[in-house]
Amino acid sequence: MLRDELVDGSIINDIVHKERRKSSKEIKKELERRKKDASKKRVAIWVKDEVLQYESELKTLQIELLKMQNHIKDTGQKVLMIFEGRDAAGKGGTIKRITEHLNPRGARVVALDKPSDKERTQWYFQRYVQHLPSAGEIVLFDRSYYNRAGVEPVMGFCTQEEHKEFLHEVPEFEKMLVNSDIRIFKFYFSVSKDEQKRRFDKRRTDPLKQYKLSPVDEKSQDLWDKYTIAKYSMLLASHTDHAPWTIIRSDNKKKARINSIKHILNHFNYPDKINQKQLRADDKIRIFASDEIKLMETEMTLKKTNS
Repeated sequence: MLRDELVDGSIINDIVHKERRKSSKEIKKELERRKKDASKKRVAIWVKDEVLQYESELKTLQIELLKMQNHIKDTGQKVLMIFEGRDAAGKGGTIKRITEHLNPRGARVVALDKPSDKERTQWYFQRYVQHLPSAGEIVLFDRSYYNRAGVEPVMGFCTQEEHKEFLHEVPEFEKMLVNSDIRIFKFYFSVSKDEQKRRFDKRRTDPLKQYKLSPVDEKSQDLWDKYTIAKYSMLLASHTDHAPWTIIRSDNKKKARINSIKHILNHFNYPDKINQKQLRADDKIRIFASDEIKLMETEMTLKKTNS
């Protein structure tokens, strides 16, 4: 080909690499920069393969959450997500991963402090109603009105009569929300007693996590059985067709986060959704509340028999 071009008298253009066009001054400056970078201290970091897999899968799911959020905004849907469970069960960490890359204008986290003197005189649900989602919005409750089904009766913050009245009213309250086109997701994070103790011990020694350890948390281990009874009563009264509970086994925080997100994504049909196989939840982590109720009844029966 080269010989033919020479015979034709064609002009052959030189191809010069961009680097070769630099002046001697620029080249010297570049060499000094590279030498400086090479002198910087580098540290080798070993990362577990399971952590890399988790981070990769989480990123994929967070992209899907963004697609889902755009769809919710475009269609004007109202989405309420409730996260309940024992102390140190991993609720906050899951909420953080769900909302991490969502548009904050359309996704709010609600974590209310203890009620004020004025709020104590109001209808119990009143202070939660004002935080419900509007069209195109996602609201995530980090603990919710279900405080009256768990923490309050166990710690003596409400009367037994108030507890019973709440369990009677909450299904009807949620039915009104659903009739107002609010989609409700209710997650209960279930952590084992040993794992909860391990997390509490870590909070006591970690200066970045000590704020998470409250007086209520300190009593959780001693009141374990009472919280179990409260959980059973809550599921039995408020697990309904219109607002079902989903149990998340959360001893492994990473698996709990991944499977919670998968459960949410499976309930929305949005454009450019990834293959359904990638969104299949682990049935050992994500448990339907009806199965959890049966399991708890069996465990309580066995406990009575053994005692």
